[in-house]
Amino acid sequence: MAVIALIDKRALPTGWTYAGCYVDGVSGRILGNQQPDSAILTTESCIAKCVSLGYNVAGTQYGQQCFCDNYLINGGKKAAADTECNVNCAGNNAQKCGGGNRMSIYSKGALTVRDVPAAQKTGLPGSWQYQGCITEGNGKRVWKYQIINQNTNTATSCLSQCQSYGYQAAGMEYGSECWCGDAVEIAAAGSTTAPETDCSVPCSGNSQYLCGGGNRLSWYLWKGTPLYVWNYPTGVNAGRYELLIGGVCVPLLTTSGVNGKYTFVEKFGTGTPNSTGAYELDVSQIGNPSLAWRTMHVKTDVFCSASITLPDKAGRQINIGGWSGDSTFGVRIYWPDGSPGVPGVNDWQENVKELSLQKGRWYPSAMIMTNGSILVVGGEIGSNSAAQPNLELLPRPAGAGVVNCEWLQRTDPLNLYPFLAVLPSGGIFVGYYNEARILDPVTFNTIKTLPNLPGAVNNDGAGRTYPLEGTAMLLPQYAPFTAPLGILICGGSTVGAGIALDNCISSQPEATNNAWTLERMPSQRVISCMTALPDGTYMILNGAHQGAAGFGLATSPNLNAVLYDPSKPVNQRMSIMANTTIARLYHSEAILMMEYIPCIAMRSDNMLTQTRSGRVLVSGSDPQDGKNPEEYRVEVFVPPYLLQGRPRPSFTIANKNWGYGASIPINVQLNGGGATRVSMLGAESSTHGNTMGQRTLFPAVSCAGTTCTITTPPNKNVCPPGWYQLFLLDGPTPSMSTWIRIGGDPAGLGNWPPGPSFKKPGV
Repeated sequence: MAVIALIDKRALPTGWTYAGCYVDGVSGRILGNQQPDSAILTTESCIAKCVSLGYNVAGTQYGQQCFCDNYLINGGKKAAADTECNVNCAGNNAQKCGGGNRMSIYSKGALTVRDVPAAQKTGLPGSWQYQGCITEGNGKRVWKYQIINQNTNTATSCLSQCQSYGYQAAGMEYGSECWCGDAVEIAAAGSTTAPETDCSVPCSGNSQYLCGGGNRLSWYLWKGTPLYVWNYPTGVNAGRYELLIGGVCVPLLTTSGVNGKYTFVEKFGTGTPNSTGAYELDVSQIGNPSLAWRTMHVKTDVFCSASITLPDKAGRQINIGGWSGDSTFGVRIYWPDGSPGVPGVNDWQENVKELSLQKGRWYPSAMIMTNGSILVVGGEIGSNSAAQPNLELLPRPAGAGVVNCEWLQRTDPLNLYPFLAVLPSGGIFVGYYNEARILDPVTFNTIKTLPNLPGAVNNDGAGRTYPLEGTAMLLPQYAPFTAPLGILICGGSTVGAGIALDNCISSQPEATNNAWTLERMPSQRVISCMTALPDGTYMILNGAHQGAAGFGLATSPNLNAVLYDPSKPVNQRMSIMANTTIARLYHSEAILMMEYIPCIAMRSDNMLTQTRSGRVLVSGSDPQDGKNPEEYRVEVFVPPYLLQGRPRPSFTIANKNWGYGASIPINVQLNGGGATRVSMLGAESSTHGNTMGQRTLFPAVSCAGTTCTITTPPNKNVCPPGWYQLFLLDGPTPSMSTWIRIGGDPAGLGNWPPGPSFKKPGV
């Protein structure tokens, strides 16, 4: 009599049938989920237990053992005869419950049998190929990025995740671990090839495949079109760093002035005890430091404040917020005067009794709106204090208070120095922590919530704003200005562990498809800086390979500069440029230079001084880590377009006060270097990876002979009112720049603020 005849088939649940007696243990268990032994086990009780757990296959063995799964695994095969399952069930002697290394198998529906597990080699995503079993490193991990998938790890899921973040090597370990990295790290870690039998643990998400073993990785390599291509220019094409001048302070914020000079402000208690907190650098006097640096003064501590350039006709600079007490309410204004080689006399003006913020702010951001007023967003009440989760306007509209923002309250303290930008639709982009949204410019209600910003391959909770500090830029806008504006954010870090990010992300917030595009960077980078260049490219500089923003919280200075060229295909935009020898960590800055520097053949340090603008002014570093110094020295990074020996174009312009949609003639001298373009770069202030005021536009230009006509941007949404550096480009080579103003002073800031403590240029 067949064994099945010993059980009343009517006792089986609907759809369940006896499948036969199967051999167990040849290549491992044939069912993966053993239940507790039972002294009253019956066929019915085992099936009921498996049904309650959601399984479709049940097996009994040794009379009192019950196993469950959804399929037979490890290539389970039928015994030669059902009579090999000959052990009575512990709870019913009339039934047989398997035998020695034999299972009585029951299934709901057709029984699926899976082969003996092996590394997955077919059906892989993309162009991945299995490479073999390798050891972990000699005292260290092969790869640094670990993802634990307790119940879902497979080659498909692991490789897909690694691929999405640009990693071209990946491996699985201990069944549930996924690791991402690059192939070159294998030999660097001291890893060696291991026998295939060492990688013997089934994948937690699919037991028919193996996912490594104990200290063993089943590893895969991307064999298709490279996921990224980094460029490695050499010689002058890599640019170079040069020491510009010894400094007089350790700045935390730098601003390019419309007078051709640069303002430096520092927090009290940094640098020399007698510091006045503010200085102005005139690089036309670079050969004489006593003339190059002009001492200025602030009354309250500007530590971690915000700065922008006003659209008034004087191009005044405004500094907002501070460290504690009155300084958090502080509003400071400087009217740039003098010119290169001609000392100014104006100083920072401040009187908290005449002009102050409604709310005290430490680590706020600021932006000029399309109506010419000043938007101030976020921060904290004071040093390491509670959130200030709101925004306000300057000048304060009659009867207006602050606007509370739930999204700032919810993400504090990971949202400081949020990224702000006017979008061509008129909406306001805000990027903070790992979120972004578009605000209505009148009500400040949310118009659109954007997809969350990708972070690390193994940590979606990584952030991009202080204290996880990445750096952001607006991508170039081109005439006729109908394309959506792009946002580029590079670097950042993870919460707690401080694992610096090694990617840039970009999006077009107003586009229908506003998903973030991720691109691998050549190295990890946090507390970095980025600045726009006149040719539409971007320099990424400064920062660390590990950590977060704050005193002593970042390690391993990143000395390399990276050029990002958005005109190239995605994942082919980054070039590894020259290195500096100076660590630029917390409180470092980078801004574009515009001034003419008289030629000095050779300085005492044997470094040639360039007679060229379009360089990047690099300053600051206040790590307080006991290893790297407070940094007074000021450097420049010289981009390749100034080193390639091409003659520079030049231009003259009479009308420097522009309206929208106007035609502006300029007289030019071109040298046949290539296509003629003009670019406009917004006046910028750099601090904590946030370059407030940055914007890059390429308006239409047509030329006839030595006259070119620029068609100015069409409206204030495309080009908010303010001051911009105007460059003429002859192929890749930019001219010296000239400051122009567009859009006037619609908020009448030239007559603001009231009170005798502030000098006003008028409208």
